[in-house]
Order: sequence, then C-alpha cells, then structure tokens
Amino acid sequence: MSSRPVQPAPSRLACEFQLLRYVPDPVRNEFIHIGVVLRSADPSSAGARSEIRFTRDWRRVRCLDPDADTALLEGMEAELRRRLDEDADGRLRRILSESLSLNVQMTEPKAYLAESLPAGLDELMRLYVEPPKRERTARLAGRAAIQARMRSEFERAGVWDLLRKRIPASDYTRPGDPLRIDAGYRPNGVIKMFQAVALDPGVEMAKVLAFSAASLRAGVERVEKAGLELTAIVEPAAQIGATNDDTDRLALYRFGVETMEEHQIRVLTTSDLGRVAETARIELRV
Repeated sequence: MSSRPVQPAPSRLACEFQLLRYVPDPVRNEFIHIGVVLRSADPSSAGARSEIRFTRDWRRVRCLDPDADTALLEGMEAELRRRLDEDADGRLRRILSESLSLNVQMTEPKAYLAESLPAGLDELMRLYVEPPKRERTARLAGRAAIQARMRSEFERAGVWDLLRKRIPASDYTRPGDPLRIDAGYRPNGVIKMFQAVALDPGVEMAKVLAFSAASLRAGVERVEKAGLELTAIVEPAAQIGATNDDTDRLALYRFGVETMEEHQIRVLTTSDLGRVAETARIELRV
C-alpha cells in the first residue's frame, strides 16, 4: 500500500502582539480590551510591519463608563494607524506611548505565530476584544439601555458634547453624597438635569432620586442661583411587561413614577427622548 507523502505544515509568521485596554478609573483598575496591535518580525528590522485594529462594538465600554468618548477612541485608532504608516525607525512603543491617552493602556508584548497579519488580527480580536457571540446578541437592559438611548438621541441632535455628564450631587447637597446625575445643561435661568431610572425589577432607584430631589433643588438654587428642572427617564410600562395582565408589576411601576412625581420630578419615557433632545438643540442654539 502506497502512502501519500506528508505535506509540511505551512510556515507561520513570527509576530508580537499587544492589547489596548480602556481604563476609565486607574485606581479601580477595571478595564475593557478595545484593540490589538500586531507586528511581524523584529520591530527593529527593516522588514517589520505593524497592524492595528480597534473594536467596532462600543457597548461594553459604555456599560463600564457611560461617559466614554467613543468618537475620540475611534479617532485614536486612525491617528495610531497613520503614525505607524509614517514610522521609519520601527520604534512602535514610543509612537504608542506618545499617542495613547491616560484612559488607554497597552499591555506588554507577547509572542504569537500567525498565518498572516490580517488573519492574526482576526483571531486576536475574537480571543481578546470582541464580546462572546451570546453577549453580542443580547440587548442592553435596565439603566444601561436607558442611558444608551439617551446618549443616542442627544448625539443625534448634536448636543451631547455640550452637556455636563455624571454631575456629582455632592456639588449641591453635602460631601459624601454618591449620587451622580447622568446629564444636564443650563439654557437660561434654570438648570435641566436628566437621570436614567430603571423601574424593573424594582423601584429603589426611583426612591433614591426622590429622596435626593429636595436637597438637589435647594443646592442648585444656592450654588447656581438658578432653578432646577429634574427629569427622570424611565422605560415605557409595556416594554417591561407592566400591563394589566401583570397587575403586580404595573402597581410597582406606577408606585415608582408617582413617588418621583410627588417630589417634583418630571417623569418621561425613552419614547420622549427625541423631543427632549430637540428642545435641548433649540435652547443651546445648535
């Protein structure tokens, strides 16, 4: 019986890779991998090549940090790629160190064997950066979903960058208050603040905001010499199953809404955000 000759395994390209990670708070050391830098051969040699790729799905970054400037991160990818293309001496670490912001860190280089640079980038992105398939298909829920919708509508109106974000309540109440308001702006003699409040599975967030409303209002009047219009953005009742078919959930939903309204908090749903953002555009004269 004749045997077929064993084909030699295709040679793989010797490379090094480094991961880029977004770190919103270096003290807490929580991070999300957002990109990969892959380079072939010896980075000091004349034949070395480098490739860089960032994620296209920023949901996990926004979950970790709702105020993350993803447009800046996307621009950083283009700037790094341009500088890598222009680099003549191969000093990759210097280029990256000069270009990275304080919130983006780079891991130490690791050896890697790739079929090619594009194939290697694809594999490393799957392994380290892109969310698992199950996570990619999952929808945002709760407060994260409301925040994402809020940002999307304000961005569509062109005013997101003009808003204050994560406003410390302690600026207006007292030191140690952990509450932060998602966004706000001052059009005239009134300050408008917006807070995402999830009413599913419970109303704890609504009660916290209601408890804080009077102190916030008094503090804004004292510090800013202005009135406060505080708006809670909630899910539509039907979206979380708060209907006549589920009387317990509907009662809980109504309790949360009415509790906030009793403390002079305007309550709107995510369906109203387009109108809210358009009003902000007009008032900010964009």
